[in-house]
Amino acid sequence: METPPALWQKKLLQLLRIAIITTIAGMFIWLLGDVLMVIFASILYAIVLNGLSNILVRYARLSYPCALSFVIISILSIGSFILLHSGSSMANEAVKLQQALREQEVALYNSLKTNSIGQILLNYLAPPSGNLQQNNENGLASFGSRIAESITGVLGSAFGALGNTFGILGTIIIVLIAGTYFAVNPAVYANGFLRLIPVIHRPLIRLLMIRSSKTLQSWVAGQSLDMIVVGLLTTVALWLIGVPLPFALGSLAGLCNFIPYIGAIIGAVPALLLTIPLGMHKIIMVAIAYTVIQSFEGYVLTPLIQRHAVQMPAAITVLSQTLFGSILGFPGLIFATPLTAVLLSILDNVTEQLSEKDRIP
Repeated sequence: METPPALWQKKLLQLLRIAIITTIAGMFIWLLGDVLMVIFASILYAIVLNGLSNILVRYARLSYPCALSFVIISILSIGSFILLHSGSSMANEAVKLQQALREQEVALYNSLKTNSIGQILLNYLAPPSGNLQQNNENGLASFGSRIAESITGVLGSAFGALGNTFGILGTIIIVLIAGTYFAVNPAVYANGFLRLIPVIHRPLIRLLMIRSSKTLQSWVAGQSLDMIVVGLLTTVALWLIGVPLPFALGSLAGLCNFIPYIGAIIGAVPALLLTIPLGMHKIIMVAIAYTVIQSFEGYVLTPLIQRHAVQMPAAITVLSQTLFGSILGFPGLIFATPLTAVLLSILDNVTEQLSEKDRIP
């Protein structure tokens, strides 16, 4: 029995509508990806403020405005205290870390020049320019710049056009200010967004917004605990081994752990580079320490956190980092996991659960 022409036309128009909406959404994300990442970062910060404030509302019996004011004042006070009492030492450690990494870059470059395999690698990273003397003079600079380009090519462009326009500090200030305004009265912005949705779809979108907010709250809480534990364990391990600048390297490892899996590799590279002058046995000890810490984080800490937070399959996490990193650059790589957590939460609420007979054993 043939389908009536009117039904075919209706299906064709529906497919055309979906294609147009998808194309427009894709172009919107592609053109305004940096701005969207700033908005998403602001929402994450607002969720942190909102979550901490709700804890005070629940247990300290404070009103929400008082609780939010207390949270903001506490964050500013703690930040100011750290900057005043430890800011100079932290800056000195950061400068020392940068200088030490630069020295190891020079040592690595000179070491690679002495063997055939290293020369092949140098020819790839810093190919000859045709002028041998000029190439020798600029070889190290080319080597460092090509390494940086290779890293940014894998991880995405560093912070995109918005970061280049306002600077990293300016972008952070925008995120903090916007996130604070979001947290002051989140209902105003949520209801304003719901007004843009057709009436028939508002109940579903409202449900998805509430579920997504709870998912992000759980993810932020779990990831913050994960970062703190990894940073502390790494600092203690490097201090016991005798690696220079253990606090800076441990803090870097904790911050990099914001990016699951890939961040662990990024955080380990500086420590391994700084351990080169200490001998092979120290390098092995550092490698073992990072392996043990990341194994503990992956097989013990993360499962414990996921019992009360967000369960993210490892393969989906890695592939989402590749996808969002290629589309949105470095910010997309950073926020790939919370974005994926939100998408999985939405899919979980708009799709039906599999029955036992439909499940693959």
